[in-house]
Amino acid sequence: MDDTEIKTDIVETPEAAAPAVEAAAAPARNNRPERGGRGGAQGGRRPERRGGARPPRAKSEYDSKMINIRRVARVVAGGRRFSFSVAIIIGNKKGKVGVGLGKAGDTTLAIDKATRDAKKHMITVNFAKGNSIAHEVKAKYNASMVSMMPAPGRGLVAGSSVRPVLELAGVTNIVAKIHSGSKNGLNNARAAIEALKSLKA
Repeated sequence: MDDTEIKTDIVETPEAAAPAVEAAAAPARNNRPERGGRGGAQGGRRPERRGGARPPRAKSEYDSKMINIRRVARVVAGGRRFSFSVAIIIGNKKGKVGVGLGKAGDTTLAIDKATRDAKKHMITVNFAKGNSIAHEVKAKYNASMVSMMPAPGRGLVAGSSVRPVLELAGVTNIVAKIHSGSKNGLNNARAAIEALKSLKA
């Protein structure tokens, strides 16, 4: 009878043993480091960029108009290499205007090159009364032929790439005509520039 009493004192049921196991495991869980991102306690936040936002670019004094943009292929030993050709017109609408051409492997670089080329070849237009021209002029560039004549009260009458050249130069009350069958916008624009260069003060 004494042996049975000793056995019942030693045996424990699973329900009674569960709180003891949980209590033993609790310190081990509490000692683990807290999980977080790359920032540790900050929760993975990236450090703020130094210097803040970039300052806005200064606006150019010249307005621009793109005549055309072409993708050009050059055949080499390994295949074909592609680049971009951009023709652009710039002017301040106060008598200064220029046409430029730029070529590069990226459109942004090609536009920058064309803008620099146009600034390098900029001309100053001799205005007459009413932002018109003093007399009729004609000019030819390659296969393009352009004529311009003053037309008081008619505004700007022109087509193709001759119109943006006259707009960016600030010329009004003028009629311009293209007398050739050329559809090349760059040649037409350069013919217009040659006509404006021939104006007499």
